[in-house]
Amino acid sequence: MNLYGTGGIAVVAAEVLAANQIDISRFYDDDPSKTQYLDRPVSAGLELDPMLVLPEDEDCLICIGNNKRRSELIRLLSPMLGTAIHPSAMISPSARIGAGTMIFHGSKVQAQARVGKAVIVNTGGSIDHDCVIGDFAHIAPNVTLCGYVEVGEGANIGAASVVIPGVKIGKWSTLGAGAVVVSDIPAYAVAVGCPARVIKQQSADYVRAVNG
Repeated sequence: MNLYGTGGIAVVAAEVLAANQIDISRFYDDDPSKTQYLDRPVSAGLELDPMLVLPEDEDCLICIGNNKRRSELIRLLSPMLGTAIHPSAMISPSARIGAGTMIFHGSKVQAQARVGKAVIVNTGGSIDHDCVIGDFAHIAPNVTLCGYVEVGEGANIGAASVVIPGVKIGKWSTLGAGAVVVSDIPAYAVAVGCPARVIKQQSADYVRAVNG
């Protein structure tokens, strides 16, 4: 397995892979000062090597916490995406997990839930039955998504947030840490508080950027 990134997501993903006895061949990073990480070589990332082509015979994880950048790298590099699921995570047999998704220690994905491509389900995240998580979303540590919640593409659900059953979180929106969401959140919004309220809509430039 190859990992793109050498930050916090990468170090946790590396431990998840080790727990599954999956070896890491190398890392890729855009910091030219990094030549080795976790006793593995570091090769130039896309910013340093615009002609970068990832190996076609090895899976890769894009270990970048920024949802927009993670989606860009997958679009530009078209990697063979692997998955990383820690053995302590509880994954229902009827749940579906997309390629490139990372599910960290102690997380839960319940019956009939669908988790998209290149999603991060961080430590202790709980995704209950029949939830739908869009591609490139990030479910931060100790988030609770009750049944039938829908999280749009690229949404960032802040640490320890709670979303009640049936609520829809719009694409590329952000929930602040500890938010309690009792009604739908529109796309490209920033919402905080208990109950959560929208405090900002992302700029037109941001909307254009995330939509390619």
